[in-house]
Amino acid sequence: MARSALAVVSSHASDPVTAVDEVVCAIGGMALAGALLFCSHRYDRDELAGELARRLGDFPLIGCTSAGELTQRGYDEDSLVFIGFPADSFAMSVLHFDDLDGFDVAEGRRAVRELAAQAAASARRLGEQLHHAAIFLVDGLSHREELVTMTVQDALGETVMVGGSSGDGMVFRETGVLVDGRFVKDAAVVAMLSSTRPLHAFCSHHYRPREERMVVTSADAQARVVYEINARPAAQEYARIAGLVGGEIDAAFFAANPPMVRAGGEYHIRAVQSANPDGSLTFYCAIDNGIVLRVGERVDRMAHLERLFSEVETRVGEIDHVIGFDCVLNRVDADNRQITREVSQLYAARHVVGFNTYGEQFRAAHNNQTLSGLAIGA
Repeated sequence: MARSALAVVSSHASDPVTAVDEVVCAIGGMALAGALLFCSHRYDRDELAGELARRLGDFPLIGCTSAGELTQRGYDEDSLVFIGFPADSFAMSVLHFDDLDGFDVAEGRRAVRELAAQAAASARRLGEQLHHAAIFLVDGLSHREELVTMTVQDALGETVMVGGSSGDGMVFRETGVLVDGRFVKDAAVVAMLSSTRPLHAFCSHHYRPREERMVVTSADAQARVVYEINARPAAQEYARIAGLVGGEIDAAFFAANPPMVRAGGEYHIRAVQSANPDGSLTFYCAIDNGIVLRVGERVDRMAHLERLFSEVETRVGEIDHVIGFDCVLNRVDADNRQITREVSQLYAARHVVGFNTYGEQFRAAHNNQTLSGLAIGA
């Protein structure tokens, strides 16, 4: 029996009622096991959440505000994108955590294990030969991403988790996670996804480390602020090592020259969010005294993406869609290098839909400046 394709709908209507109406009309009467929704921070969240709950209340729906959307056009903005999982080949179960400041590791681990057991039971209607993955969304300004990510993945065991941190454009004021019919802050949500189709989670970046070391010598780990690198003012030393001459230390500079740290035998990016008036640097990810960083340099992004998606296709065969969690700094870098159109065309051709994040989660790690995703076979 032929299986239904994912229900993917985007809208650029600024009015939430109109936008949701476009989604409802597009999906028609399709039976869905669950869905994701990623939207511009410019929407009225209460009105949008209320309209979604009123019109689409028959299945689990989770999502978040973004720093840009990935729609059928590729990179997009001032829009929303809806991704529905057909009930004929998917099952979806959801758990969320409020008050991440008070997150209890032991209780969180217990709740995730219970979710996994419930999800396995509800997915039995699909048959015995199933593939599983977990989708994770978290408040991108909570500063609790690392702790919650590690706890959830530990409780999931062999089931791979992938996801992203919510955004609000480049405002950094307040993001929202959509769960239980409302947008909330200081929250995270986990969705267990089971399917008769192949599922493959991945995480990749297009940078390699340079040689010179940057040692964090003064930092506030809780605030993710670095005051000194190599015992010198952080922003000044970072700019020197990256080779900045007379330019501005801004988002374009951070995107082109991301700090990288070696962990688990591989280099991961620890992206800078902002340079502060006192000469310090605020990071998107966890940072602490003694961490050794190196400035990253780009490899050919388009060639890298072509190889990545070819590898993904060998895992899942023909791709229905890829749910993409793409760091906002990747988008900034594409704009700065004037390759936004090329990246968008490639994403559209490879059926990538999702959002631009303030951070990406893959397995137990909270990352920056990656394209992470869940590829779903047709």
